[in-house]
Amino acid sequence: MPIWLEELLPILILLAAVSVVFARLPKIDLGHSPAFLRRRLWNWLPLGLTYAFLYMGRYNLKVSKFAFEGLERHDGQALMGNEAFGVIFGVGTVIYGFSFLINGPLTDRLGGRFSILTGALGSAVLNLLMGLASLSLAKSGPGHVFLAENFVVVYSLLYGVNMYFQSFGAVAIVKVNSGWFHVRERGVFGAIFGILISLGIYFAFDWGYAILEHLGLAWVFLVPAGLLLMFWVIDFFVVCDRPSDAGFESIALGDATDGDEGPRLPTVTVFRQMLSNPIIMTIAIVEFSSGWLRQSIMQWYRTYAKQTDAALGLKSTFVFDHWGLLLCVAGIMGGVVAGTISDHVFGSRRGPVAALLYGVMLLGSVVMVFTYDTAIVGWLVIIMSLAVIGVHGMLSGTASMDFGGSKNAGIAVGIIDGFVYLGTAAMSFTYAAILPREQLNAAGELIGPATDPANWKAWPISMIPLALLGLFMAWRIRNARPESKAGA
Repeated sequence: MPIWLEELLPILILLAAVSVVFARLPKIDLGHSPAFLRRRLWNWLPLGLTYAFLYMGRYNLKVSKFAFEGLERHDGQALMGNEAFGVIFGVGTVIYGFSFLINGPLTDRLGGRFSILTGALGSAVLNLLMGLASLSLAKSGPGHVFLAENFVVVYSLLYGVNMYFQSFGAVAIVKVNSGWFHVRERGVFGAIFGILISLGIYFAFDWGYAILEHLGLAWVFLVPAGLLLMFWVIDFFVVCDRPSDAGFESIALGDATDGDEGPRLPTVTVFRQMLSNPIIMTIAIVEFSSGWLRQSIMQWYRTYAKQTDAALGLKSTFVFDHWGLLLCVAGIMGGVVAGTISDHVFGSRRGPVAALLYGVMLLGSVVMVFTYDTAIVGWLVIIMSLAVIGVHGMLSGTASMDFGGSKNAGIAVGIIDGFVYLGTAAMSFTYAAILPREQLNAAGELIGPATDPANWKAWPISMIPLALLGLFMAWRIRNARPESKAGA
């Protein structure tokens, strides 16, 4: 069996099992015809895969770090050490976090189809440019010297613009599906959202590291660019914003703007309403915590394992070797568990699910403080990833369209997802300052404080207050439901 199929097979088996579970769950009958359900599937599937490949074109920066940190600057520091990565990733996430001020209103006015096409094309172009810059760094000459001496500035600029276009992805997928899914079905869509995120993580890490090993650094950026261009073409011909655009009648949605037939409010007014909505802002604070915790695991575990390998031997573990696969499996399970119990146990309330999963995050964070320098840490962060991806699917992917309503879903998810990446940015700049720096000896081998696990203790300790904040705020909205203007 080919190695790539051997890696992919567990995910395919898990997705098949999830499909069987969904098929066996009690039906929430809203009167959709089989033709409608088929068309809805073919609407969100290419859209969702585009979203997954956007992840591949986002987290490839982390994959590239393993190649860039083997290259030296003139002062003997790694080209992309912990500090440089923290700054570049932090700049990108700040831009992502504030892009909702533009992209949320654009999506509400021009539609999710416009946004996914814009995001995919823009990210493809920026990944192409980062790939070309990486090719230049691999060659000697004036271009190499300029890029090496200005590495952080150049890649912060390119990655920052990439993240602007990346920010269209979440608002696009939520906006489109807000017109196709009733509130009572959206817990299941939250599970789908979690699955798509998880597939994107798998593509980014396991495919990315394979590309890095077999094709080289530049292709880590060039392959996602090609995939995004391919799916841009598919989305152009397949994706529709509303059922009516595909020849079906519009459906009742049951969300906050269902039954609102009035004219569209000015953007500033909608922003003011959202920012003064206690439920929306509570969700945003929970997701700020999610952004910090999710990325502190995904972006830093393998770096920690690699840099402390001489002391801990984590690079030889199953978790390190199958990082993308395990994150994908954990994310799928987290999304499915969260979505299923939200719709079938808590009556489509999202708060109780988020609180339950944040309890897992808090317990995991506390345990991690005492076990981060043991082999347990790898499996612990996988369990924590299950919880935090489940929360993200429930809140950014589902609650945003419940409480923002299909009419204002772009602005609602923009605010909430913006807070996710502001949390990520706060984490990234914090870790750039507090985590140990990398140093290379004359042979290009890692030496210095980054190799000592004791210097990494700030990594798990910093997760505890964010897990506490997320748990407290999620518990506050445990009984929240959207109020439809159309009635029950």
